[in-house]
Amino acid sequence: MTTPAANAMTADQLRNSFRDYFAARDHTVVQSASLIPHDPTVLFNVAGMVPFKDYFVGNEKPPFQRAVSSQKCARAGGKHNDLDEVGRTKRHLVFFEMMGNFSFGDYFKTDAIPYAWDLMTSSRESGGWGFDGDQLWITVHETDDEAEQIWHEQVGVPMERIQRLGDKDNYWQMGDVGPCGPCSEIHIDRGAEFGPDGGPLRDPAGDRFMEIWNLVFMQFNQDANGNRAPLPTPSIDTGAGLERILALMQGVDSVWETDLMQPLIDEACSITGHSYKVGDYDDRASFAMRVLAEHARSATMLVNDGVFPSNEARGYVLRRIIRRAVRFAYLLGTDKLVMPSLVAVAGQVMGDAYPDVTKNMSFITDVIGKEEERFRHTLKNGLAILDGELNADAEKLSGATAFLLHDTYGFPLELTQEIASERAIDVDLDEFNASMTEQRERAKAARKGGVDVEAMDAYREVLDQFGTTNFVGYTDDFADSRVLAILDGPDDDNGNPTVEIFLDTSPFYAESGGQVGDTGSITTDTGTATVLDCTFALPNLRRHSARVTEGTVIAGQTCTASIDVLRRDAIRRNHTATHLLHSALRHVLGEHVKQAGSMVGPDRLRFDFSHYDAVTPAQIKQIEDIANHETLGNMPTRIFETTKDEAEALGAIAFFGDKYGDIVRVLEAGSTIELCGGTHVRATGDIGTVKVVSESSIGSNLRRIEAITGDASVALLQRDEAMIAGAAQLLGTQSDDLLGGVQRKIDEVKDLQDQIKTLRSQLAAGRAEELAEIAVEGVVVTQVDGLAPGDMRELAIAVRQREGIKVVVLIGETDTGGVALVAAVQPGNSKPASLLIKDAAKAVGGGGGGKGDIATAGGKDPSGIPAALAIAAEAVGQVL
Repeated sequence: MTTPAANAMTADQLRNSFRDYFAARDHTVVQSASLIPHDPTVLFNVAGMVPFKDYFVGNEKPPFQRAVSSQKCARAGGKHNDLDEVGRTKRHLVFFEMMGNFSFGDYFKTDAIPYAWDLMTSSRESGGWGFDGDQLWITVHETDDEAEQIWHEQVGVPMERIQRLGDKDNYWQMGDVGPCGPCSEIHIDRGAEFGPDGGPLRDPAGDRFMEIWNLVFMQFNQDANGNRAPLPTPSIDTGAGLERILALMQGVDSVWETDLMQPLIDEACSITGHSYKVGDYDDRASFAMRVLAEHARSATMLVNDGVFPSNEARGYVLRRIIRRAVRFAYLLGTDKLVMPSLVAVAGQVMGDAYPDVTKNMSFITDVIGKEEERFRHTLKNGLAILDGELNADAEKLSGATAFLLHDTYGFPLELTQEIASERAIDVDLDEFNASMTEQRERAKAARKGGVDVEAMDAYREVLDQFGTTNFVGYTDDFADSRVLAILDGPDDDNGNPTVEIFLDTSPFYAESGGQVGDTGSITTDTGTATVLDCTFALPNLRRHSARVTEGTVIAGQTCTASIDVLRRDAIRRNHTATHLLHSALRHVLGEHVKQAGSMVGPDRLRFDFSHYDAVTPAQIKQIEDIANHETLGNMPTRIFETTKDEAEALGAIAFFGDKYGDIVRVLEAGSTIELCGGTHVRATGDIGTVKVVSESSIGSNLRRIEAITGDASVALLQRDEAMIAGAAQLLGTQSDDLLGGVQRKIDEVKDLQDQIKTLRSQLAAGRAEELAEIAVEGVVVTQVDGLAPGDMRELAIAVRQREGIKVVVLIGETDTGGVALVAAVQPGNSKPASLLIKDAAKAVGGGGGGKGDIATAGGKDPSGIPAALAIAAEAVGQVL
């Protein structure tokens, strides 16, 4: 097979050529969304269409009818999971880019198919890719007569190069729920050296007839029960894998030899000291080089988008990726860290297309490097456990042990098998696979969400009939409105019925971006409903969860919708303060700090962020000082709308949890500028004092800070003042001398404790003399009640110091109702004192001991003291 052009494109050139082609055909160029999707049904953006899902299903009106993007994607978890295939094939990757063009109810098959063919086959000079049309094969869904007709009659592809396949190959769906439809794929014939003829139908592995572009004809939306309903308008979603097409463009056999992956493989070879054999998929070292290269790039891009290693969800996938790379380096005998230098090369490879990778490189390297260090320590622990299980008598290593190593310690099965085979021991794979299946079933059950299909249908009916809610809450605290619909809601916590009210105009902020929804009231001529919360039923359709507290409220009535202004004011203060704290955190801790979640309520704010160490008290003070400097400056806040590109040019930072279109809302507060759709104060001084009340860890590399503002800060100050005054009064001093008063009291207590110790020593000396007098042949075994365990120990030592005493055993009921046992022998005695009371302690329901010449024990049952004394007396012979 020949390359499309003598001067092969680079990855950056290929990406740009795709976007330029469709931009020239009235497609809006949309920059790649984050790898972290807004859609909760998938862990990552697994395809170019995922960020546009709401447009396809009709939940949200798209701001454009045509779009083109090169979307960052990751497939490593859930239904779309290519992780275990990485390195074994020529094309599978966890991270990849999906180039795609989209139509949202605009054009359909008759335009999408010719567009793809034209770009594929037109010359490089005219903006195409220059592939030979005679090398291209087409597959369509077995029911899709229309697509077949377009390919043959409109484009001119011979019928012998068009094949029909079933749902497995030519029907695409985003997940178990969501948009779906039949698809048509473009395949390229790479030549007879890659396999026999016969087209994609005869080559399911795609070795010879490689799929390079998938045109999905979005026509249906699938619900949780597998039912498919027609979408509001048929749409187009295409996906062309950048890495696959790049390999063809550059005339190489696989993605591994492209300019995206080859530098990383070269670095992996340099680190490990192994060579790479191009095209050898049986060579273990070459396999490991591919894994190291791919996983370093995937981990780099995931961390850059705010994913951090953890034991849950996306963080667990990232952890698996990093550990899989490290374990293959370990198998090759590489003891030094491998990921930091690989990540640096990944940053060089991806930096031009994604400048933020270069900007964040120090932080990305630090996060991944620390994870590798932790796992290398884990590997050592796993090896110790494995070595203990592989004893000389074992014929087979249990699958349960292998699974424990895999699941708990991240220990690869392959490594377990290799070490076991060195001792001629097999691993029970059946038991291992059973444990793995059980874990997957648990995970599957945990992932199943409770989507109320009937409720969603009802919400769509409201949306279709009335449209979205007109929100006036940025400027108004109340609004004259109309009740559009009322639906039954769930019972509240007290079992009282609630309703869901939909209005044409609303001042109620719906929970989003971490800010809680507004509360308040909806009043009509016939009744009043108390609004308990406001959320989005569908994008831009506000659902007012309420309880009718007076009369009746009926759909169609005019009403007055009023928010709880005092509550909203408190929320405003906390929300603007969250932005000030975000800025202060980045200033004090570093620009690697990214928001990982937030909660803004009327009583407090919570901010979750990425950071790998505890925030020190000194840093907390510095963060508070910066935030309060902003509030004392009392600078007016500025909130305005602009394009997303212009906002980014101004330096605005996106806030976690908000979904942004082309027009975004920007907040300028003091020195911070961020995108935010929430409600805010008019000037920073309205916030009052910002006070951090807690800082803690919520996971690996994730921290949480909580703070209060306004009235809550004043209340905290008043509470603390009252506590200080009360403490000073108890100490008999003034509030401004509280620390001095505490220190004097500590000194006084210490002096009293010294006096008590002296008195106890004197008392022990007196009692010791009495007890020594009852010794029989240097042995004292007796009951002493009413002492604390520590005092009894001191008494035993004092008795032992008397002339002629060899053994002392004291047992008695303590001052708190328990039982204390103390044994003492002379230093240098060949047997330990613990032998005297080891069994005696059991008689009083306890235990204890020691290895030297003093032993102590405790018990719960004073009635067993006589028996314990007898047992101790019998044990004297063992000690002497």
